[in-house]
Amino acid sequence: MYLLLPGRHHLLTRYQKDYLIQLVKDGLSEVKDHFGNPLRISKFPQTIIFAVTSANHNNTRRNPLPLYQRAMMVQDFSKDIGIPSLVIPIDDIGQSPNFASYTIKKIEAETEMQLHLTPANTIVLCSTPVANLYSELGYSILPVERIPGREDKYHTKLPWEILEGLAKPVGKGENKTKEELVSYMDPTSIRLWNVYGIWDKIKMLFSDSVIGEDGDLTESRDYNTYVREMDTIAELKFNETKNYILPGRIGDIGCAVGSWIKLACENERLFESDFYGVEIARHLFQVCEQRKENGEFLNPNVFFLRKNAVSGLVYPAGTMNTIHSSSLTHEIESYGNRDKLLSFIQNRYLELAMGGVWINRDVVGPEDKEREVFVWFQDADGTNLGQEPKSFADLKEYLDSLSTKERFFRFQSDFRKEEGYVLRTKSIFVDGIEYHRMKLADVCEYLSKKDYTDNWESEMHESFCFWSFSDWKSHLESVGFQVSSKSHAYRNEWLVENRYLGKTKIFTSEKDVPHSKEDLIPMDFPVTHMLLLAEK
Repeated sequence: MYLLLPGRHHLLTRYQKDYLIQLVKDGLSEVKDHFGNPLRISKFPQTIIFAVTSANHNNTRRNPLPLYQRAMMVQDFSKDIGIPSLVIPIDDIGQSPNFASYTIKKIEAETEMQLHLTPANTIVLCSTPVANLYSELGYSILPVERIPGREDKYHTKLPWEILEGLAKPVGKGENKTKEELVSYMDPTSIRLWNVYGIWDKIKMLFSDSVIGEDGDLTESRDYNTYVREMDTIAELKFNETKNYILPGRIGDIGCAVGSWIKLACENERLFESDFYGVEIARHLFQVCEQRKENGEFLNPNVFFLRKNAVSGLVYPAGTMNTIHSSSLTHEIESYGNRDKLLSFIQNRYLELAMGGVWINRDVVGPEDKEREVFVWFQDADGTNLGQEPKSFADLKEYLDSLSTKERFFRFQSDFRKEEGYVLRTKSIFVDGIEYHRMKLADVCEYLSKKDYTDNWESEMHESFCFWSFSDWKSHLESVGFQVSSKSHAYRNEWLVENRYLGKTKIFTSEKDVPHSKEDLIPMDFPVTHMLLLAEK
């Protein structure tokens, strides 16, 4: 008989080993299945098959260990059990009612059709609800940690409970709790975790608010839309930065789908360079790897790393000639916090070789962002009826139906609401026309986001105007950077022509309360972006 033990297998426990050894020693006749009935199978186990699920994922909370580390740990663990073991990788297919049948077929394919598992020759060992999927296929189930019966009770802690407990910060008097959790682990797991520094890795992954469970920046991001946008603007980004790239070791942090690196590889000045793209989002990282496999990069020395650039160094200290980032630093501020952004800046300084440059292209706030201005919004380009979103097929359709003015009111209620931000305005009428008094930064935030109705919920978390160009310069210099005189803030004229004009007007006034249109002074739309060249 085969024993099939499916799971992610990021750690293995003493209980699991004792359970398996007992099965091998005593056989399957009297052991109880998940209903509490004896199996009454006279045959003894001959081989254990560890189906390592989510094998294509790593460096995330749900899947911190890569496949090779899990496979080594399983093989080491199996030495004491007394029968042969096989490790079979099972790629993630998401939540699927066909997961069990997929796993069985994948095992057959991975063993070149030599291993055909059936309910007649295989017992499944599983303590989670996934067991039901195998049971529906006719397999007998041994519940391992789970006490047989209808109630969710367990003989011991589950591996995932142990891992999550170890990832939590150690509070006062909690060292004993950590020691207790470690005591559940099999020595083979402890050994591998020590060698590969897994203890610190899981603490980092679980403490980082910038990324989600599966390593993505935000769960509300529409990745297909995002990839199309990144490809569309790749040439603009590269043309804006290409003259400042220093040959040698070149990194692109937050490289998305690798478009900037692809264009850099085609620049003859950079033919002898090595390129290192860093991308934490799983879907985008996979696109990068696929592009490399397709031969889309002219330079063979292109490497992609799935690492978190917020929490530490992603390149060895003092080794990089150029580091590029685009549209990234505002996300760190938005989804993380100020300390994470300052840490990110410090890490880039440490990674650069002397004479190296960090090219940072991103959005930026106006210099006088706290200044109060008077804003007119167009109200004839959509509805102003205050209809409920439920009247529409989806949020995008609802938002697209609103006038610029009405959409602002929705923005006012949504913008960084979860972060506790309150966007304050006051309505005034001047010569019969309504204006809204607010901070310059707030109207800039609205203008920068009002047309992104595809990703509205994600955009509502993002702050663009937290620092002005001079704020950026000051913070960079405080860690040792010299900001090149070629650095500058600028206004994206395409945005002005296509999204701002006719939709919004901004005014200042020398009077606290303007009474006539003569009291309102028209103001140009402020800067929207910056190119920072931070040299070491």
